[in-house]
Amino acid sequence: MPWDVWLIFFVLGVVLPWRGRMRLRELLAKPHVGTRERVSLYASTVAFQWVAAGVVALRAWARGFTAVQLGLAYSGSKVAIAGLLGAGILGTLHWLNLRRMGRLSTKTRGVLQALAERILPQSPVEILPFLALAVTAGVCEEFLYRGFALAAFHRAGLPVWSAVLLSSALFGMAHLYQGRGGLAGTMILGILFAAARIRYDSVVPVMLWHVAVDVVAGVVGPRYLTRRTVTAEDIAP
Repeated sequence: MPWDVWLIFFVLGVVLPWRGRMRLRELLAKPHVGTRERVSLYASTVAFQWVAAGVVALRAWARGFTAVQLGLAYSGSKVAIAGLLGAGILGTLHWLNLRRMGRLSTKTRGVLQALAERILPQSPVEILPFLALAVTAGVCEEFLYRGFALAAFHRAGLPVWSAVLLSSALFGMAHLYQGRGGLAGTMILGILFAAARIRYDSVVPVMLWHVAVDVVAGVVGPRYLTRRTVTAEDIAP
């Protein structure tokens, strides 16, 4: 593979996981994260992901990758149907899983709860910026891991299953800040997304699936994963 492709994989496999871990440590070290800090986090992440996707797209174009190879070509109504149907199914399953996790004790949720309290939107003001982040993550991350990475591994002559596992491992490592559970969960999700990208010869369905999962996390997650604030109505006779 060319040097710039190797450099992209180094960033995806080393720099991004390290950056995520460092930002997590900074967040967990703070006793409280307010609206201004969360919105700033969303905005900086949106900007970073679009710049990263843009740089990778330019290098892919320079190296002769086509829209078809990157999974960006439209391939019929079945892609849209698969995207919308899958988004509904995965969004519902994610909501049910969050509700299940909400029944666990605070001690069991541990770091996940602390992370949710600092990252997920806690007020209506934060919802719109978070939705922008969810759409950005769905589009940019799927282009990087299921579009570019799979195409690059395929061009390098790797078998399909190897390309799927490697791209999914990179995807999981990017979410290492969520802990071992986050690493395993996102890697499994990455395998599912990679298989769908190959099946439909397009990243469009999995972009919609990814957006749906992140939107549900932001809209429903705070209800189940954060501490419930006790109000006057709760203690009124």
